[in-house]
Amino acid sequence: MEVSFHEEIKLLQLGNGQNFHGEGILAITKALLQSGVSYIGGYQGAPVSHLLDVMVQAKEYLSTLGVHVEACSNEASAAAMLGASIHYPMRGAVTWKSIVGTNVAADALSNLSSAGVVGGVLIVVGEDYGEGASVIQERTHAYAMKSSMILLDPRPELSQMVNMVEHAFALSECSNMPAMMELRIRACHVKGQFEAKNNIAPTISANHLMNEPANFDYGKLSHPPVTFIQEKLKFQSRIPAAQKYIIEHKLNELIEGEHNNYGIIVQGGLYNTLIRSLSQFNLADAFGNSKIPILVLNVAYPLVPNQIEDFCNSKDAVVIIEEGQPEYIEQEISLALRRAGINTPIHGKDIFQNAGEYSAEVLIKGLLKFVKQYLAIEYGDLINQVHQSVVDLEERKKSIASILQSHSISIPPRPPGFCIGCPERPVFSAIKLAQKTVGDVHISADIGCHAFGTFPPFSSGHTILGYGMSLASRAGVSPNMQRRVLSIMGDGGFWHNGLLTGVQSALFNGDDAVLLIFKNGYTSATGTQDIISTPSNDEKKDAVDKLKSLVHTNQSIENTLQGMGVQWLKTVNTYEVDHVKKTLIEAFTSEFNGLKVIIAEGECQLERQRRIKPWLTSLLKSGKRVMRVKYGVDADVCNGDHACIRLSGCPTLTLKDNPDPLKLDPVASVIEGCVGCGLCGENAHAATLCPSFYRTEVIQNPSFTEKLLTLVRNPILRMLQTA
Repeated sequence: MEVSFHEEIKLLQLGNGQNFHGEGILAITKALLQSGVSYIGGYQGAPVSHLLDVMVQAKEYLSTLGVHVEACSNEASAAAMLGASIHYPMRGAVTWKSIVGTNVAADALSNLSSAGVVGGVLIVVGEDYGEGASVIQERTHAYAMKSSMILLDPRPELSQMVNMVEHAFALSECSNMPAMMELRIRACHVKGQFEAKNNIAPTISANHLMNEPANFDYGKLSHPPVTFIQEKLKFQSRIPAAQKYIIEHKLNELIEGEHNNYGIIVQGGLYNTLIRSLSQFNLADAFGNSKIPILVLNVAYPLVPNQIEDFCNSKDAVVIIEEGQPEYIEQEISLALRRAGINTPIHGKDIFQNAGEYSAEVLIKGLLKFVKQYLAIEYGDLINQVHQSVVDLEERKKSIASILQSHSISIPPRPPGFCIGCPERPVFSAIKLAQKTVGDVHISADIGCHAFGTFPPFSSGHTILGYGMSLASRAGVSPNMQRRVLSIMGDGGFWHNGLLTGVQSALFNGDDAVLLIFKNGYTSATGTQDIISTPSNDEKKDAVDKLKSLVHTNQSIENTLQGMGVQWLKTVNTYEVDHVKKTLIEAFTSEFNGLKVIIAEGECQLERQRRIKPWLTSLLKSGKRVMRVKYGVDADVCNGDHACIRLSGCPTLTLKDNPDPLKLDPVASVIEGCVGCGLCGENAHAATLCPSFYRTEVIQNPSFTEKLLTLVRNPILRMLQTA
């Protein structure tokens, strides 16, 4: 049973005058339909997964509009979809996660931008930047600049975000430039409302087919010699057309303030945080009114030099608030003012930190320096209060750290980890055990849930070079390593990139390599979306009826590898730790010289529980028998060495006080939340640990025979316990 977006799909169908209330990313999704898109694609990833997930489940409704939706195999294939808008007046939108997705799509984007578009194009990018980000610390802004794409960064308020989506398509069409919209996590999840409009059925769609293809036009190809002409068009006509539209439709917002001799230029996505920070100095209120004039850059690229010059001219100082490095906006503004002969002092990265997310705390510290320098007379008391608050906060941090240090207390880090019962955890246990036999091996890790294996207690993975890149990233290591190298990737990474960049390359070059593919049936790290190797609905239903895991069902990965010529291929059940360990040892020591592939199959536990829990609940309600498995530790047998915990890392396998008063060491304990995957027992067997684990079958609504057996067993058990 997959996650249902039934209520969200209802919101997509709202019409004129109706009130939409929900999250920012869903408002963007609704805005796409209000803009008359013909096709939508993308690759899932936080914080924009919601957009594609909802659209995929809304296919039935979207078909009535004629809108085509495609879940793409990677970001490059999503970007390539946009080629439809080069020749035809079709509006298209795709989405993916931040810079990592844009990197994958870069080739297609460069060619798309060079040729230009006649139909509006919008790329919704989930900008994941800062200390809490899950990706590398780079910005989308660089791609917009180098490829001459429009970059929108809307103020995080639903009606404004929707408005900017609708303008994005018109802006793209008038300038022939693809448009990108960067949305931070806060913008995607901001709650609000706006007045909806009717969805627009596209004029060219699955319901209104084109009769003939466009006439051949070599000028529409990004191929020499026309690429030079296209490059000239970017700066002679496309960017000027975009700048004209930006001014005419007032896409960048000017907020007036009483202190006209100062100014703030801010990226639209940072506006809410800026207002909150200014309010600490009594320079803004909760309704967005500011005492310092603010230029909100809802369009971060291209900037309009005349607009910047008009705003900065005759001001004593202007501060630019730009998140991330390099400071592209600050550099461009400084250059524009220098060329115009305007000498207004510009502040930016000189008072704000260079890297990391611009939270309210960060902005307050930077603004404190600016206000101290220029507004000390009017706001002296408040400046002192804010300064003292900042000092107090830093002192409290130091004090807490000092107290902890004096008591020899260290706060343990809490890295993310595998879900309870995750089918990938047992494989990493098997990898640790296998290395006890063959020795330490170089492990090329990959992006996905299995990247949690890089954290303790497994600490497995020397490199992560990109999604599906693990096998390719060991190519320079394995020829120079005495022991075989292990590459790890998931089924999502395999289909995304690994099949071509890794498997094809290894086979072509005859590499002696070991590849472990986690086959959990979904692209799990991005929200358990279906992929080509996801089991069918019939297989899922059969698994529920028999209360079993999906193992050896969809064979698309195996068939693909065999078709490509992989000769050494074994599929194992992830939960059978000893079998997985022996298979790994065989792969490392086999005389076969070539690519050896182990497919570790075990369904994502989240998806399994989503199906099984409602089914078990329905059985209990109807009074039918339900049996569930639970594991425990016999405290009298446990010797307290905790090897089981170091080998497992399961959150439900923890410690408790030793019931024996003569023993000081705490014993292992299985707490509530255990899903009965059996890993603890499997590890105990595979590693020959102490036999303290036991398996219990908890039966609800037992049968008459089971009740009768219990009546007989209980007196005997009590007698044995007292003997």
